[in-house]
Amino acid sequence: MALRFGVEEEYFVVDPVTRRIVPRAPVIVARVSADLGDRVSTELVASSAEAKTSPCDDLTKLDEQIRSMRAAMAAAAAAEDLLLAATGTPVLGDPIPPPISRGPRYADSLAHYRALDDEMSICSCHVHVGIADRALAVEVSNHLRPWLPTLLALAANSPYWAGRDTGHVCWRVMSWARWPVAGPPPFFRSVAHFDETVENLLNCGALMDPATLFWDVRPSFRFPTIEIRLGDVALTADDAVLFAALIRALVQQSVTAIETGAPAPDPSPEILRAAYWLAARDGLSGTGIDTFTGQPATQRDLVAALLTHVTEALRDNGDLDHAASGVRRLLATGTGADRQRAAYRRRERLTDVVDRAALSPSPREA
Repeated sequence: MALRFGVEEEYFVVDPVTRRIVPRAPVIVARVSADLGDRVSTELVASSAEAKTSPCDDLTKLDEQIRSMRAAMAAAAAAEDLLLAATGTPVLGDPIPPPISRGPRYADSLAHYRALDDEMSICSCHVHVGIADRALAVEVSNHLRPWLPTLLALAANSPYWAGRDTGHVCWRVMSWARWPVAGPPPFFRSVAHFDETVENLLNCGALMDPATLFWDVRPSFRFPTIEIRLGDVALTADDAVLFAALIRALVQQSVTAIETGAPAPDPSPEILRAAYWLAARDGLSGTGIDTFTGQPATQRDLVAALLTHVTEALRDNGDLDHAASGVRRLLATGTGADRQRAAYRRRERLTDVVDRAALSPSPREA
């Protein structure tokens, strides 16, 4: 039986004339709440807004929800004479220090994490997959770890930061890595080991509360899901749907492996950290690390290995043709980061990059 899943996306609020980020997310959220209800919210930084789908049991429903959600957000922004841009980092603007949204939780974050909040102008994509058993979710986390760098390369959509090309395809993850509890999760021996680790991090003050556990994979503390948080917000709805399909299949394949007693691979933190950086620097065009062997491999070969690994789960979900064609499309046309740079090269204008990433009020163009 296919696992239920859902997607959360964050978008930058942009001035339509200058294409610089502006701190006006609250007015968009207030306007679109009549349509999306509690599926939309502000973020720590007042220049970004979040929207999420409801849980879905098939890819077609998820696709429809992502497109309609993006269209509703874009229409609300247009009504306020604003744009929303789907980029992992701000292409134009002055993101440091950002205007922090109002509210006691955001004030507590600023007091706790201080200047780390100054570089929180980032937009990501979170995929929730339904797993009610926390112990199983922790085991699934172990099985997902080796594949995280490859997912990162596929989802890369943040090459620019405040007017300059960073030389990376995913600068968001480089900025994010400064946080005390971020990046790939540790290997956990059991759910008790997970709980003990979280308790220790809370007690020493590295975490403000469990919601600030920012590993790229974590059992959700609010929902019966496992949450995969490592991707940039997708440039297009097609990219977001592909990313979600691959993640659900990876989770499902992991559950199957656990049920058959297959041990989880345990790549070292050093190998994972290096694999992350290579994926974030060069994306699909570069060389990465096979985290199972520790040896270099092209990112394209690593993507092929991932697709082979999840083929059975994709087939069981009815998603194989969609995922295979989506991966071929990415390999041919490039990731969101590649397409951002292509938009810049046409006239060497960063405003064109923002326009390429702007959400459309038409679901067909999402």
